[in-house]
Amino acid sequence: MPAMEHTQLAREVEAVQVPGGHVVTLEKGWDVVITQSLGGAFTVQVPAYGGLFRIAGKDADAIGKEPIAAAPAAPGGDLEQQVWDVLKTCYDPEIPVNIVDLGLVHDMRISPEGDGRRVDVKMTLTAAGCGIGTSSAADARLSLLGLPGVTDADVQIAWDPPWNPQMISAEGKERLGMA
Repeated sequence: MPAMEHTQLAREVEAVQVPGGHVVTLEKGWDVVITQSLGGAFTVQVPAYGGLFRIAGKDADAIGKEPIAAAPAAPGGDLEQQVWDVLKTCYDPEIPVNIVDLGLVHDMRISPEGDGRRVDVKMTLTAAGCGIGTSSAADARLSLLGLPGVTDADVQIAWDPPWNPQMISAEGKERLGMA
């Protein structure tokens, strides 16, 4: 794992609090430590605020990185494929596997809403005591709202079916050294 990188916020930036899932504004000039960079987002530790936060790739310039553009739309405008692709950019802040390959997402539905579409996702967590649920759900929701045509998104934590290691995809098992 690469060494943690210390930097200072170049501008004010919205971030998702880990594990609380609340969207907060981090202030320009605050010292931060980049602890993880996966799926086009960055996990930073912010001593001034007292905790961990996820910063979206589009806001990477706030930590001195090149902004990461949203994934291009799937050919033919297949919104379902775009949703799955976006969910694969959302990572557990503690495990280097995305929430889809980790087997956390177990239901996804798209429905019409006004002039756009609504995406509803149900996901579980690896354990009932896992503290990152609300932040992972908030991260996924914000990522889904960035898709063209998506006017609303809801990501709910559900405990049925309960997670087990057999739910991890082949790619996830390989990443975790379980293959």
